[in-house]
Amino acid sequence: MNKIYNPERSQWKTVLKRPTQSVSDVEDIVNAVFSEIKAGGDNVVSNYTKKFDGVVLQDALVSSKEIEESIKLISNDLKLAIQQAKNNIEKFHKAQKTEKITVETADGVLCWQEKRPIQKVGLYIPGGTAPLFSTILMLAIPANIAGCKEIILCTPPNKEGKLHPAILYAANLCGVTKIFKVGGIQAIASMTFGTETIPPVYKIFGPGNQFVTVAKQIATKYGIAIDMPAGPSELLVMADDTANAAFVASDLLSQAEHGVDSQVILVSTSKTLIDAVEVEVAKQIQDLPRKEIAVKAIANSKLIFVEDEQTAVDLINEYGPEHYILCVQNEEFYLGQTYNAGSVFIGNYTPESAGDYASGTNHTLPTNGYAKQYSGVNLDSFMKSMTFQKISKKGIQDIGRTIELMAEAEGLQAHKNAVTLRLDSLK
Repeated sequence: MNKIYNPERSQWKTVLKRPTQSVSDVEDIVNAVFSEIKAGGDNVVSNYTKKFDGVVLQDALVSSKEIEESIKLISNDLKLAIQQAKNNIEKFHKAQKTEKITVETADGVLCWQEKRPIQKVGLYIPGGTAPLFSTILMLAIPANIAGCKEIILCTPPNKEGKLHPAILYAANLCGVTKIFKVGGIQAIASMTFGTETIPPVYKIFGPGNQFVTVAKQIATKYGIAIDMPAGPSELLVMADDTANAAFVASDLLSQAEHGVDSQVILVSTSKTLIDAVEVEVAKQIQDLPRKEIAVKAIANSKLIFVEDEQTAVDLINEYGPEHYILCVQNEEFYLGQTYNAGSVFIGNYTPESAGDYASGTNHTLPTNGYAKQYSGVNLDSFMKSMTFQKISKKGIQDIGRTIELMAEAEGLQAHKNAVTLRLDSLK
């Protein structure tokens, strides 16, 4: 890992640069795929599946028989683990429900707000280097709690044209409506425009590589909403001498093994801890089955020493990490000044992987600094807030003149007339 000591604030942007391409680097490729799929539908999708996934599929839609077979392939222990995770995720997201808000703003003027589900949602589940069935729980569970009627899932097939049984098991368990063996840009484009077999959706959720992330952003040009630009995984750990170096190293590696374009950063006020973590990373990485991936990600990662806590917290807010682990003595200082982070993990016994799987919080989070303006996925991500109002005769008499004066001042005569006619009818 790259060691950096006391970087000047003027250097922070360079020091904290992500190892990802920009939208402009890949948008031409994405636009080309979008145009082809919009015009050619399933046939084009099939060609891209052959090109990128190395398989020719007779049907991209997963059959009920495939789902039934997958259930038999999952061990009872894994089924129980998935069920416990599901229970915790449901519990946390059900608690996010809010009641109808009703206010009488003036005598006879009743306003209220209600939340309604987004009817059609699309879930993208990465499957290139790891079958992320946990992401299905994070997306399908709140979609069901919200009441979404159509939940479409797209994920890439393996070389045999199959999906990992845990993906099918989790999707079936969590109420996904239809599952398609389609990945990458072509999956996002299919859910954007719809094809002969894949229905279009109103909002697309889920993480992915740089091409998927840009594809989601391009989808917004065609009237499709997205959860957030969620790209390659990242983690920042803030630790002092009270942290356990082995724990910190394991957390850094847990994100590094996601992909070669993942980034992990340790910020510390302790040079001793930085040295100890470096040793632990070198030791622990040797035993990882995904060592080759982790090594490349670690090459993009940083060990940053700063002199004081205020500088540390300022640097962290500048970075805006997707995942933020805090292992320090002075927790309250950091928590009170944390403004930019997707999800925060506090203390030596709170690994980031707890949030990835089973604590109950959602692991679909903003990356690439978008934590400065985006929230992670939550129940409201699958809902819309709608406002209502009902005005009585007394109410229109109360606020009518105010509306007339404001409409007249803006030069909108028809707006004024709509009120004047009603007021005149009451004379």
